[in-house]
Amino acid sequence: MLTMRAFYTIVFFVFLAAVVIFAVQNLTTVGVSFLGFSIQAPMALIIAAVYVVGMLTGSSLFAALRNYLRPKAH
Repeated sequence: MLTMRAFYTIVFFVFLAAVVIFAVQNLTTVGVSFLGFSIQAPMALIIAAVYVVGMLTGSSLFAALRNYLRPKAH
């Protein structure tokens, strides 16, 4: 019988393999311009950077909203 730990390990390695395949297949250099700034980098690197920025801004926004909506102690 497959334990949950083994299942999660298999899922992790399948996801990791998909990420590695994606990165290898997207090594083409692309240009991105935003507010006067311009960068040339591999597509996989740009997508990874945008993902990390999204995680940081999303989590900080969630934390700020959670603190704002939390009932105040009197």
